[in-house]
Amino acid sequence: MGEIADRYRRRAEAFEQKVAATKADQWENQSPCEKWTARDVVDHIVTMHGVMVMPLGRSLDPEASVQADPLDAFQRARAAVEEVLADEQLAAQQVDTPGGKMTVADHIDQVVSDDLVLHGWDLARATGQDEAMDSADVERLWRSTTSVPAAVMEQYRTPDAFGPGIEVFGPEVSVPEDAPLQDRLLGFIGRDPRAG
Repeated sequence: MGEIADRYRRRAEAFEQKVAATKADQWENQSPCEKWTARDVVDHIVTMHGVMVMPLGRSLDPEASVQADPLDAFQRARAAVEEVLADEQLAAQQVDTPGGKMTVADHIDQVVSDDLVLHGWDLARATGQDEAMDSADVERLWRSTTSVPAAVMEQYRTPDAFGPGIEVFGPEVSVPEDAPLQDRLLGFIGRDPRAG
């Protein structure tokens, strides 16, 4: 579990720094996700942390509020996931997910940990911060997303396919073939790296 926990911790730290650097008057800024503000991006990330621990009969701290204090809400959600990853028995439990049966650790790694990278870019774009993603994360995410079977990717691109209001990826945005890998990744998942 060490590699997954380390990767999550590194990504969570980078995301937390972006949340901490967001100014009070930037929280209602439009994000690259059409329906979301900067605050909504953090709310989604916090909500998905709750989804990760729910199969274990756990929930996030009800006192936490993205509306009142986005940084505090994320820090509490992060602590809840790190507590699970630090417990080998909890992390190894098998759970049912939309992607099939897998361990809690793998579910965290493939969903919320990856989300921290991609939505970290959304938050950076919405608030004028450094948009560069870690190059190792970009390469890993490029390999994983481009290896998704076409039929599954079509489902990922279909709004509400996994439940009301859930959109995994948007329609692919065309970017030049010789564009940096980060731009190609963003275009593939439905973001326009040139917009903004």
